[in-house]
Amino acid sequence: MTITITETSRDFVKASSDARAPSQVSKITIVARDQELGQCIAAHLIQISGRTECIVSAAEDLTALTLKSGDFVVYLPSLRKHGTVPDVAEAARVLCMCREGGVHYLVLVSSAAIYGASFRNPGLVSESYSLSNSDRGIASQWKSLEQTAKKYFPPDTGLVILRCATVLSRGSANPVAFWLSKRVAVAASGHDPCIQLLSTTDLAQAIGCVLREEARGVFNVAPDGVIPLREALQRSGVKRIPVPRTFLRIAHAGRNGTSSYGDYARYPWTISNQNLKKLGFEPKQSSEEAAAGFRRSLGRNSAPEVLRTSVEFDDFGMDKEYITAYGRTLFHFLSDWYWRIEVAGMEHVPPQGKGVLAGIHRGFMPWDGVMALHLLVRHTGRYPRFLIHPGLVKFPFLANFMTKLGGIIACQRNAAHVLERNELLGVFPEGIQGAFVRYSNAYQIHDFHRDAFVKIALRHQAPIIPFVTVGSAEIFPILGKLKSHLWTKYSEWPAFPITPTFPLIPLPLPSKWHTRFLPAMHIENDYPPSAASNPSVVRAISREVKDRMQKAIDEMLERRRSIFFGSIFPADAT
Repeated sequence: MTITITETSRDFVKASSDARAPSQVSKITIVARDQELGQCIAAHLIQISGRTECIVSAAEDLTALTLKSGDFVVYLPSLRKHGTVPDVAEAARVLCMCREGGVHYLVLVSSAAIYGASFRNPGLVSESYSLSNSDRGIASQWKSLEQTAKKYFPPDTGLVILRCATVLSRGSANPVAFWLSKRVAVAASGHDPCIQLLSTTDLAQAIGCVLREEARGVFNVAPDGVIPLREALQRSGVKRIPVPRTFLRIAHAGRNGTSSYGDYARYPWTISNQNLKKLGFEPKQSSEEAAAGFRRSLGRNSAPEVLRTSVEFDDFGMDKEYITAYGRTLFHFLSDWYWRIEVAGMEHVPPQGKGVLAGIHRGFMPWDGVMALHLLVRHTGRYPRFLIHPGLVKFPFLANFMTKLGGIIACQRNAAHVLERNELLGVFPEGIQGAFVRYSNAYQIHDFHRDAFVKIALRHQAPIIPFVTVGSAEIFPILGKLKSHLWTKYSEWPAFPITPTFPLIPLPLPSKWHTRFLPAMHIENDYPPSAASNPSVVRAISREVKDRMQKAIDEMLERRRSIFFGSIFPADAT
């Protein structure tokens, strides 16, 4: 089917007479199987550009004869395998016709699924994020689509690729739109990733932006803000049925393609829209609003029990209500009754503004980081975000737990995201190896991993607040380690720890904890951001942090009389 739309069509908004047009173009051809989406894009382009004609055509109706030299084409590839991958064969035919027809400029609507979804994905990735070299899976199919486009439209020609978040359209074939349109959805238990939902009007606006500027290259297209998958389903009146991933894989074994989408429903694959914003892109709808609009297009409203005011969801999934609820129950029990944590030096934590909290991690389970979070929330009202190892979000329930507590995958971009918003960033400079130190050396601080935390603090002119804990190493005292390539590949742990209780009884011992926050090191007063590129300065600051922490630990150990009982801080220090 081919539909021609002009600026005087009654069904669409008439073009503005003062609209900005980048060049003289006779027409724009929109190639899309989803005709409703194609018409929405056409109407928007007419409104903003004043071009006289937009043609919406299905791929099978397109011929080289219908294209003219100098035309602009917007191509939305058809989807296969239950809406998870593009039809690359169709794309090759369409792109070949565009090239033969002398098309001047091509907008290819791709997908953010090209970045892949895994526990290693840091979230809010930019266009420069490295793509997988694998030739299997959903991401590889979208990569193949883009490679095909570049084959017919080399860099010196007019090609722009838009990598879009999940587009919500009634004719959309993607799994998320399918779930939101149903009454019941089966989802992997123990996972609740943040997702981005893009409205059709914002997709049309993004296309309009690149056409107006005749931009080249690759741009991410996403709304401002995310929404947890569970929340999106709940607000859409969809009953979520959690099922273990193994059962889902078995159930989907006979449905070609759907099982490979499982990771996209378990892990976040959010993208940054900052580069497109430089072209004037301003999303009109958040993910929550896009979901609400999609419900209305289906003739459905939110379930009465979820009708409420709009909520701003955290980009990385931190849930302060979740933290508060656990702070009144489990965390309160662990800190006040089980480990009986005494804390000193809270006055050194800045009440506002950015800062880098540098600590040590022992006991291979993340409880010392969790308790540090709890203490900071209780005593200062601040919610730090800790950089965490990807292995902590690989497995169900633990992934959900760490994400809602504010854990973010350790990388420079995520660290910058925290400090640029004047928040507290928590780091464990020894890295994962520090969590697997044998108990005999548990209170000897080992080398810091590349001193990255110092560089981060210098670049963002943030103070460093060291903190140490004595007692956490005893909850799972590591007596030995078994190294296995298979175990490391499965768990992301460097070794399998042997402790008096683990793995036979995975219960932490009720040792007495002592946590101390040391005076802040205001390196921002002594060094400029450029000092982050000076290895000698970075190393000197790192050594000073390490020496202060080791000295504090040694003093605390000297005062400790029992692993399980007693206080080591003066009464006026707690």
